[in-house]
Formats: sequence, C-alpha cells, structure tokens
Amino acid sequence: MFNLIPTAFAQEATEVATESAAFLQNIDWTRPTWDLFIVIFFIVAAFLYGLSLGKDRIIIILVSIYMSLAIVEHAPFLNSAWLQDWINNAVNQFFVFQISAFVLLFVALFLIITRSALVKTIASSDTAGSWWQVLIFSILHVGLLVSIILSYLPKEAVDSVLAPLTKQLFTTDGAQSFWIIGPVIAMIVLKGTGSKKRKHREEADED
Repeated sequence: MFNLIPTAFAQEATEVATESAAFLQNIDWTRPTWDLFIVIFFIVAAFLYGLSLGKDRIIIILVSIYMSLAIVEHAPFLNSAWLQDWINNAVNQFFVFQISAFVLLFVALFLIITRSALVKTIASSDTAGSWWQVLIFSILHVGLLVSIILSYLPKEAVDSVLAPLTKQLFTTDGAQSFWIIGPVIAMIVLKGTGSKKRKHREEADED
C-alpha cells in the first residue's frame, strides 16, 4: 500500500507538468480566460500580497479560512433545506450564496481575530518570519482560498469553464486534500522550527 504512494505522486506530478506545458502553449493574452485570471491571482496574491503580510498575519488568515469553512459547511442554519429551496427559488444559484457567506465570514473573522486577545496566542515573537517560511504560507493560504471557492461551483461549470491544469491543481480530490491538510502540517512543522531558532538565540544571548 505504502509503495503505491510515491507512484501515485509521480503520476500526479507528471500529469501536472504535461498540463502546465499545454496551458502555457495555449495562452492567448488577447482573450483572457478564467484559468488565466486564477493563475495570475494565485501568483500575485502568493508572491506579492502574501510576502507583504508577514508570517503571523498569514497564519491568522489561515485560521479565519478554516473557521469560515467549518461554519459554512456544517452550520445547520446555512445548510437547511428550506434556506436552499428559498435561495434556489429566488436566484437559482445556491453556490453564489455559499461563496458570499464564506467570503463575508472570512473577512469578519479575520477582523475579529486581529482585534482580539487570540492574536497574541497565534502570533509568535518572530512576526515577520523567514522569507521562505512566509513564501510557503503565502502559497498555501492562497491555494486553499482558491480551492475552497472553486469547490462551491457546480461541477458542470467547473468542467466546462476551467482547463485541465486548473482542475488538477485546485478541484480534484487529491488537490483539495493537499490544500486543506498542507497548511496545518506547515504550521506544525514551521512553528517548531521557529521555536528552535528562538531558543538558540536566547541561549546565545545568555552566553
């Protein structure tokens, strides 16, 4: 069983590489598509916006995303049959309500956390973080955000609008699992790395 994991990962990486090459060859800058918009947003948000925020603020964003996702997915009121029927009868697009509710909750929770005592628990003494740590968290938080929003779109819309590369990176079961689990693993691993560095600095200062 465990021997199949590297094989599956290699196949997934090969498919992504092949689809990436095809995507780059077929880019038409005169007729931008949703895929091009998503890729540009991912790059700009991860490398420019993300790096300007710093590690702790990105971690707060990640916590806000997880909390918003949990509420939208599992809150009885937001998933009640009568509400879905009412929205579908009104606008016939329940996914628009889900995306709007998720985004509004995300923004509200982010503002609440940044102004509460919880931010002191989440934040570390090294607020900026190493540049490579910030880059990793930037990529993970933007990828998670894109994956969640695309997951609310109807399957027929995803299949008809998005290119194979975009679906491979953000909408497949493997991709969604990676974007959900990846930030948690990064927070655990990199939190430990930051703690060790601070301990070494404190020992050096004492000497």
